[in-house]
Amino acid sequence: MTPSLSILDHPTFLVPPQNFSSTFSSPFYCSPQFLTLQTKKPSSLSLTKSTIKPRRLSVSTSHSLQALIFDCDGVILESEHLHRQAYNVAFAHFNVRCPPSSHPLNWDPDFYDVLQNLIGGGEPKMRWYFKENGWPSSTIFETPPESDEERAKLIDTIQDWKTERFKEIIKSGTVRRHYCLLHCSSFILPFSDSKGKLLAVCSAATISSVVLCLENLIGMVWELLILISSMLLGDDVKEKKPDPSIYLTAAKRLGVSEKDCMVIEDSVIGLQAATKAGMSCVITYTSSTADQDFTDSIAIYPDLSNVRLSDLELLLQKVVAAK
Repeated sequence: MTPSLSILDHPTFLVPPQNFSSTFSSPFYCSPQFLTLQTKKPSSLSLTKSTIKPRRLSVSTSHSLQALIFDCDGVILESEHLHRQAYNVAFAHFNVRCPPSSHPLNWDPDFYDVLQNLIGGGEPKMRWYFKENGWPSSTIFETPPESDEERAKLIDTIQDWKTERFKEIIKSGTVRRHYCLLHCSSFILPFSDSKGKLLAVCSAATISSVVLCLENLIGMVWELLILISSMLLGDDVKEKKPDPSIYLTAAKRLGVSEKDCMVIEDSVIGLQAATKAGMSCVITYTSSTADQDFTDSIAIYPDLSNVRLSDLELLLQKVVAAK
């Protein structure tokens, strides 16, 4: 029976402390209060306090696969088109009109495919678009905002409303789950069973969106989700992908060298972020990213259903040997 788990009431994620008993599992990370979600059985959940000490970074002249890091949108869920739909609903709701158009802004699929792979994060997308095409009038501001404060309020208001619409779409149960997470138990489970191996999720999305996406998957991949050690979101770093900050921060939190991390991404901006962080990156592309230039990746797959842990370890060994 699938456990009933709601983590939307909790402000942050939970991670297992290093001295956590192997008979327990913990899906999420909580930074401020160091709460740990413990369970002997998926249906028996309790919250306890613990002190989490970061792992000491081990220095070695050789590198081995110590951490697998997943992007969310496009990797765990094929959700970018859902974000586009939610943006368009928000633009219509607030009657967002960029000059000289008298109609609400609408991002078509072809344009959004380009935009989402050019700018990471929702608010940066809107800010870039309005700078390029003119700040809009709306029901939020009858005339286009001119001050930085008004422009920030416009973007924040639209983004908050859009996020709520996106969550409603996810809750509807119509989301297509991407092959990457659902079909990669052939290497995730053996990897997580290895001593000291870590799994993480790094996404530019908001905390509420990622939590909901993961909860939406629990019914089918609960045994995979409880293995995730840490999560970093767009709220955790100032700069969005392709800036490497989110992956550099992940390596620091996990206590491993960047060279011992492997990132699973679906887009070129994610690839750029990973490589700038000094990490090897495997691409599992979607229909909207299939034609991008993934030259700097170490491997490209339409999905990871036939990939084994030994394949990934061999890829990293070849990267190290080539340097």
